[in-house]
Amino acid sequence: MMTAPIDPAKDKLIDAILPHVAFDGWAPVAFNAAVAEVGLDPAHAKTLCPRGAVDLAVAYHQRGDGAMVAALKQADMSDMRFRDKVAHALRLRIRAIDDKEAVRRGTALFALPHMAPDGTKLIWGTADAIWDALGDTSRDINWYTKRMTLSGVYGSVVLYWLGDDSLDGQATDAFIDRRIDDVMQFEKVKAQVKQNPLLKPVTGPLSRMLGAIKAPTKVPPVDLPGMWRDQT
Repeated sequence: MMTAPIDPAKDKLIDAILPHVAFDGWAPVAFNAAVAEVGLDPAHAKTLCPRGAVDLAVAYHQRGDGAMVAALKQADMSDMRFRDKVAHALRLRIRAIDDKEAVRRGTALFALPHMAPDGTKLIWGTADAIWDALGDTSRDINWYTKRMTLSGVYGSVVLYWLGDDSLDGQATDAFIDRRIDDVMQFEKVKAQVKQNPLLKPVTGPLSRMLGAIKAPTKVPPVDLPGMWRDQT
């Protein structure tokens, strides 16, 4: 899931709204305060963020994804096992969060029934960004299962981290390792089932059916004057 660079004015609004989010949440009153502090024309602000604070909450999450990807590109992971690379990416994503209360408030926002699709899309986007950064080349059903599994892992990591008061987040680090171990164990069992000759009458046709599923074609962000495309 690719996102275009955040508009500089929207980036300023994100920084301006964060202190207000701690008290008011991702709410209209916080958005209006941020707009006033930045000195942005309200009509322009509405154009940038049609849903107000909600759109800033989305942009804040995506900014964290961008920071994580940038950190991954700078990291030397040549000696890491693949499971450790995934764990490292999750740790970098958590470290990219500069306001814990903003995430806490965002978690509450995107847990609302009418906001759940947005929250699910954001978590999926984080998982997608991690797999892309780690060089995933799968184009079949595995493209979906990898992101679905990692979405579940990242979602649980965030919830655990929100309640973690251990020194330097050591408890969250250990939790990440446990969750990755669970995933690797699941993948091992899945491979054993697939290779079991007694299950071939079932797994064979199923594999052929799933083989017809292809990953979506990713369209690069368009950032040209007069052109707009929803990349979220």
